[in-house]
Amino acid sequence: MQFLTKKETYRYRGRGSPALQQLRDVMVIAEKEGLLRGERTQMVRGRMPEALVARAKKRTGIDSDTALIEVALANIAVADDYADWLLSRRGAVGSEADLEF
Repeated sequence: MQFLTKKETYRYRGRGSPALQQLRDVMVIAEKEGLLRGERTQMVRGRMPEALVARAKKRTGIDSDTALIEVALANIAVADDYADWLLSRRGAVGSEADLEF
């Protein structure tokens, strides 16, 4: 599966994993929303703990630091806020509501 340029591709291990399918879905959504279009001019860099990077690469099967950062940013950018919304609704049903079947 290719998300970046023809030179830089994601290498997935265990292609049937639900976690890897989720990453693919994130990248498809990011592409559909136009987040991956345009020139790659923004430089993002930082020093990370080696163990963190190693585990993220192992879990995703992504070999490239750039690809790993792109997937991480896309995951944040297109995140579904349903869980937060649902938790914010806690206690929103009035006590007078009949919930019996």
